[in-house]
Amino acid sequence: MRAMLVERWGDPQDLVLREVPEPQPGKGQVAIEVKAIGCNFFDILIGQGKYQVKPALPFSPGGEVAGTVRAVGPGVAGFAPGDRVFAMVGYGGFAEVCLAAAATTVRMPDGMPFDHGAAFGVVYQTSYFGLVYRAALQAGETLLVHAAAGGVGLAAVQIGVALGARVLATAGSAAKCAVALAHGAAAAFDYSTPDWVERVKEATGGRGADVIYDPVGGEIFDLSLKCIAFGGRLLVIGFASGTIPTVQVNRVLLKNIAIVGLHWGAYGQHDPGKIPQATAALFALYAQGKVTPVISAQFALARAADALAEISSRRSVGKVLLVP
Repeated sequence: MRAMLVERWGDPQDLVLREVPEPQPGKGQVAIEVKAIGCNFFDILIGQGKYQVKPALPFSPGGEVAGTVRAVGPGVAGFAPGDRVFAMVGYGGFAEVCLAAAATTVRMPDGMPFDHGAAFGVVYQTSYFGLVYRAALQAGETLLVHAAAGGVGLAAVQIGVALGARVLATAGSAAKCAVALAHGAAAAFDYSTPDWVERVKEATGGRGADVIYDPVGGEIFDLSLKCIAFGGRLLVIGFASGTIPTVQVNRVLLKNIAIVGLHWGAYGQHDPGKIPQATAALFALYAQGKVTPVISAQFALARAADALAEISSRRSVGKVLLVP
């Protein structure tokens, strides 16, 4: 089978296409014939050796796949060859066949195509956990989503609207703001201009946003503290800007705000029962048409570097996929 490999730490253009032996599932694993692969920012980091997980070389990046079960390993119940599934695998997904733990493999709804399956797991789970379990977003509250045209951002916009929140959005261009508006945001502001903070205040009658969803970090995090409501919650999702911010905690005290982190992957170890609960809730929203993956580009497996460049350059809207 073919796989894109990291043979030395480097950037996406250093990935190489190789013929490798097909992996066989071990205890508790399934082998998946991959039909579509979701690309994420962490696929770039893991190839650079900058991610919190550092696999032994060589390995394939790729944290989420959709396809059909090819084989099941010992001790696996509930899956059989031919089942349509998506899985969150951490790494190993940039391949024609990959292994996944049965515990992180999900049978897809009958009406869900493989491209939606590959675009569903990471971003919708991240946004649902952040908004529901960490920030406790309530109907009628105002949610501000940064980078709202990206993968997790658009998922957060859709989920926020589905939960009954009034959603405001920021993005890096007028075109991306238009995408957020098309998916339910009540207003959207270009955060490359310095007046977005004042516009958020105006849109909330001077009160600020109850919940702020921040996958960007850096200056965006700092400025968010100027437009958060009294008693608000600022969700730390990631640091796409490349800068990890710091905060003077007197600002947290004075506005009675909470700064809340989300490391979705840690739930698999510390509270795994919440994952199927979130999956069931998200599938219900999907069936109602309230959440739908947005896919801006698809590339052949051999063009993995081009796919990741779409993400790193911030050209992408929603999700970018590889198709073996």
